Amino acid sequence: MAHEYELAPEHELETIDLNINIGPQHPATHGVFRMVIEVDGEVVTDVVPHIGYMHRGGEKLSENMDYRQAIGYQDRTEYLSQFNAELCYVLAVEKLAPALAPPERAQYIRIILTELNRISSHFMFLGAFGTDLGVFGTSFVYAFRERENVLDLFEEVSGDRLMYAYFRPGGVAWDVPANFKSRVEWVCEQALIGASDMDRLLTDNEIFIARTRGVGILSAEDAIDYGVTGPMLRASGIQQDLRKDEPYTIYDRFDFDVPIGTNGDCYDRYLVRLQEIRESVKIVRQALEQLPEGPILPERMPRLLRPSAGEVYMRCEDPRGEYGIYLISKGTTQPYRLRMRSPSFCNLSALRQMTIGHYVADAVTILGSTDIVLCSVDR
Repeated sequence: MAHEYELAPEHELETIDLNINIGPQHPATHGVFRMVIEVDGEVVTDVVPHIGYMHRGGEKLSENMDYRQAIGYQDRTEYLSQFNAELCYVLAVEKLAPALAPPERAQYIRIILTELNRISSHFMFLGAFGTDLGVFGTSFVYAFRERENVLDLFEEVSGDRLMYAYFRPGGVAWDVPANFKSRVEWVCEQALIGASDMDRLLTDNEIFIARTRGVGILSAEDAIDYGVTGPMLRASGIQQDLRKDEPYTIYDRFDFDVPIGTNGDCYDRYLVRLQEIRESVKIVRQALEQLPEGPILPERMPRLLRPSAGEVYMRCEDPRGEYGIYLISKGTTQPYRLRMRSPSFCNLSALRQMTIGHYVADAVTILGSTDIVLCSVDR
């Protein structure tokens, strides 16, 4: 017979809900981002993301610059995939001004640099994600080794390691170096070696699998509802890629696959991005083989661009998903309105859905798997 002071089984352990701040100054948040999590013991019961710490004003600043000057704000918004953002912006301007159609050589140079930028961005994710899960310095060293190879090439081409401002409406700023083909081929070889190193380090690692498989599951239906795009959407089993579905520039000339996942968890998001590195290498090598000689800008380029009055929306496949530029022109030398569609912002909206019910440590894993760029979120 139980004593009257003994607790019933369901009350053997009493806990209270606690609010815990993660960020904004914390390496687990991958930038100046804060999430307030409510926990019952170790289990997350609610998540409130707080953004806005890195508000850049890039959209309004671009409206006070001419069409070429505004290119620099694309680099500073998507600071891990600068060429991808530049490409989307210049394609939007070219939609407003069809006379600025870029020559063939410029289009191939753009694709090569954009896909190499996708590779460097995904390596950054792999390195940081491995560190989030306890692999510590090894994954970061592997990732930065390959990323540095790509950035060295970008510096040779554009003169800058991060903020390139190299693409132009109508083409590119200047031609690539004479050794461009051999340098790109070497970078591709190293990227494949780096992807294999990451594969061996993480893919079959028991701790890595335990920390990611079945964690942060996002179903295909929920991913669509939240407006998720890019590798996160593909990890949920939806084969959507703007380079295939709505081929822009010259992507319809290349043969490549679109990796997809089956479970929509953190492990699938890792696998999709790892495989995308290999697919980007395939695209770069095909573009390098087809790269023609010729001009890199149309003849008689005006000093100041004055696109005809109108409005356009251009969207491209960024390493994080659909990056979009909405432009309104009133026939002047400056955009009347410019708006950016950030894939990181939309992907982050699913964070609460993915995190509730998991442990506190899993919250860091799930956030890392979204691969956000905070300047793009806050714009």
